[in-house]
Amino acid sequence: MATKPSHSKPPYLNVTAISAKNGVSTIECWRLAAPFRASSEAGVSGASLAQLGEAGNTSYTLIPPKFDGGLHNAPTVQYVAFLSGTAIVSVPNHPPVTIRGGKEGLIIAADIAAVSKQGHDTKYPCEEQTIAIQIPTGDGQVPPHTVLYAGPCRKRDLL
Repeated sequence: MATKPSHSKPPYLNVTAISAKNGVSTIECWRLAAPFRASSEAGVSGASLAQLGEAGNTSYTLIPPKFDGGLHNAPTVQYVAFLSGTAIVSVPNHPPVTIRGGKEGLIIAADIAAVSKQGHDTKYPCEEQTIAIQIPTGDGQVPPHTVLYAGPCRKRDLL
């Protein structure tokens, strides 16, 4: 028999974002506008659910060990869920940010060429492959959000 967790006021989903200001890529902590709500979907009824919006052509990516993704712009506005491994993201004027795969591995990359001249640099330093799911937003638009602060989301601000 399924149990239904009790919910107080639902929290919001915070994600580290690679975005851009004045043509330069930057790292920020975003709070997505859609709050968590109690799901009514079979199999997860009563669990907390946050809608990320419509998705485009989603990819499951196997990134080789010690891979250098180089300097690049996000190909489209997209969520990237790192399931395993580690990504080190660098942008101008900011220390490198380490993203570890797993429950804290969801980011959004929004520094497309239309808003950032150079983009960001990504390296994958692990001895094993990194696995990522790339989820473009359905309309190519940045999801509604509030910028909480400059820099990556702190661990305490992630679920």
